[in-house]
Amino acid sequence: MKGRPPKFPSLRHRSERRLREAGAGNHIPAVGNDTQRLFHELQVHQIELELQNEEFNHANAVANAALEKYTDLYDFAPVGYFSLDSQGQIEELNMAGAVLLGVERSRLTGRRFQLFVDVKSRPTFQDFIGRIFSNSGRQECELKLTSESNGTIWVEVAGISQPVVTGSKRLSRIVVSDISARKLAEEQHHRIGILAATNRNLQREIVERRIAEAALKKSEDRFRSLLSQSRVLEERLRKMAREMLKVQEDERRRISRELHDEVSQILLSINVQLTLFARESVKDPGGVRRAIGPMRRSVEKAVSIVHKFARELRPAMLDDLGLIPTLRSYVEDLPKKRGRVIRLKADTRVERLDNDSRTVLYRIAQESLTNAIKHSHASIVDVSVLNTEGSVVLEVADNGVSFDVTRIASNDWQDCLGLTGMRERVEMIGGRFAVVSTPGIGTTIRAEIPFHTRLIKARGAVSSGPKMSRLKK
Repeated sequence: MKGRPPKFPSLRHRSERRLREAGAGNHIPAVGNDTQRLFHELQVHQIELELQNEEFNHANAVANAALEKYTDLYDFAPVGYFSLDSQGQIEELNMAGAVLLGVERSRLTGRRFQLFVDVKSRPTFQDFIGRIFSNSGRQECELKLTSESNGTIWVEVAGISQPVVTGSKRLSRIVVSDISARKLAEEQHHRIGILAATNRNLQREIVERRIAEAALKKSEDRFRSLLSQSRVLEERLRKMAREMLKVQEDERRRISRELHDEVSQILLSINVQLTLFARESVKDPGGVRRAIGPMRRSVEKAVSIVHKFARELRPAMLDDLGLIPTLRSYVEDLPKKRGRVIRLKADTRVERLDNDSRTVLYRIAQESLTNAIKHSHASIVDVSVLNTEGSVVLEVADNGVSFDVTRIASNDWQDCLGLTGMRERVEMIGGRFAVVSTPGIGTTIRAEIPFHTRLIKARGAVSSGPKMSRLKK
């Protein structure tokens, strides 16, 4: 039949063909001749046996060659092959496995593989053996082996979870590979990584130290600048202290002169008048009434001068009546000048301030009004004491001659003592002080003091003088 592969000749056909080739005259006996036919069958059977023997010898030779090849591959493989039971006992191994363990091959059969595993790696190996005989699929782990000849080496153990049954034991074949070089490379790589990280840390530390050195140098320069400024400030403080002493001495001199020139003269005049009064009372008893009038006026003048000094030193009204009445009284007692208007606007809630804060505000207003009258030659001065959110603000604004505010910090300006004193008073109680002076508009002195006590809203504010629409800045 076309397209059908030819059948391989059977053993009998091959035997009959060889028999015909061996004896060309021989032929298959006819049917019925039993002796010849039996003899022919014996010849064919003998040839079949010979052919089978040839095939067996050939197969045996092929098997021996394959076995020899397998043995060579098994024994001289670059990795160790082991057959272990569930307890880790070695049943079979190749030459490479014996070399890895550093013991002769004949002495390893029957010994437990765990004896060559490092103590720290034995739990890992026990877990590996358990997975080999209980799970499926590839199992692997890394162990550290120790032996007398090889010392300590790192190996990778791998096996397939298909245990082989040999006799009454279940065995599992594993492959052991020496990975000491790889471990050494990994360790070196790890060390290189550590060194690289250390190097980066050192570089970062170097950068930080350089930054710290630059900051230290900058701080040193700033310290030198601050030291220079502190020396300048120290010199200014000394100068201000001398000026304050001079001002105090001038004030004492003025008070002493006024006491001598006015109060002493008045008291002396009263003494003379009392002498004359004693003489006249004897001569003319009716003239007593006329003599009492001049003495009463002299006493009233002396009392007025004493009250003036007391008010300048510390007004008792500030402690007894409060800030607003004291300011109103001070404004009303200022020297009157034609064309000059002083207006006061105050919120009654500011009286809830403590005594120290009210004293500071009074001194700021007193000094500001004195400067506005003496130096700025202002025609309008607006004084306001108002309550804002969380603080009390005092503003004294005039339309007089302005000045350069930046000169306050100059050592050459001699008129800054009053402003410096005002600033110190305000900042001493945690407040803020500011001076704004604009040519053509005037000067505004502003003091803001924090208010820590919750105020009750008042219905209105107390004002004195004409109403003020807004403060001039």
